[in-house]
Amino acid sequence: MGNVLVTGASGFVGRALINKLQFDAGFNSRAVVRVSDSTFADGIDQVAVGDISSQTNWSAALADIDFVVHAAARVHVLDEIAEDPLTQYRQVNVEGSLNLARQAAAAKVKRLVFISSIKVNGESTQPGRPFKSDDQPNPEDAYGVSKWEAEIGLKQLSADTGMEIVIIRPPLVYGSGVKANFHRMMRWVDRGIPLPLGGIDNRRSLIALENLLDLIVTCIEHPSAANQTLLASDGEDLSTTELLQHIGEALGRPARLFPVPVGLLSFTAELLGKQAITERLLGSLQVDITRTCELLRWQPPISPGEGLRNTARNFKR
Repeated sequence: MGNVLVTGASGFVGRALINKLQFDAGFNSRAVVRVSDSTFADGIDQVAVGDISSQTNWSAALADIDFVVHAAARVHVLDEIAEDPLTQYRQVNVEGSLNLARQAAAAKVKRLVFISSIKVNGESTQPGRPFKSDDQPNPEDAYGVSKWEAEIGLKQLSADTGMEIVIIRPPLVYGSGVKANFHRMMRWVDRGIPLPLGGIDNRRSLIALENLLDLIVTCIEHPSAANQTLLASDGEDLSTTELLQHIGEALGRPARLFPVPVGLLSFTAELLGKQAITERLLGSLQVDITRTCELLRWQPPISPGEGLRNTARNFKR
């Protein structure tokens, strides 16, 4: 056990991780926030560092820290409006991450766990060919490129300084407090909106928040995690149709689905300029976590059904 610094502690994953480390896992945790946040539980130490960049001063945050979990990032958005998104992603996700890592190594931090993204591997998979941790990276958008470049820089820094690096690439994370597209899907089902997604035969890997937190905590000290790149998921893939059905069951409101040919859905989405979200609803993205499980002797502690029920309880509140 030891002292763990968590960046991005005001976010969906970071806030839940801080609470798990402090109250369940036996670590002393410190939350890094952009500005002071009064909503943390009593007993949570926090340090405000402002915007994360190549110039951020991490000295106060890193004092007496043994491990860092770097969850802060400029996150991926479907409707990007920045004129040069890659430059903006690089400023936070690459330059900001490497600046933190250099200062962490100088402060004698033992290990940095970097929360990357499965988008480093790519955007979709072919049937029967899930992503694996040793696949050649193939990021297709600015966010994925920035995460891949950060991984490269962190590995080099580890080789130069001896500070251990662990890279975790999760797919879409769902759980209590989830926002964005997953929250939107739950709202569709909860309102009883008929959806033309009743015949989608794809496969998507997701990860429940509880499973991701358990993996992160495992990676903080596990000796076999040192300097590894680990893929994450629930270990059970669902089609979009199955996911919506499970969401309906969790909400107690059966999803109102009807089948429409995939080709027609794709054509309509193209006309409406909604290709990006439709590709995620219709396409496959599978993740093979066999190596993660074998290397760490780890299994996702909860099933997708349980994870969705937990998510639904929070949604209804």
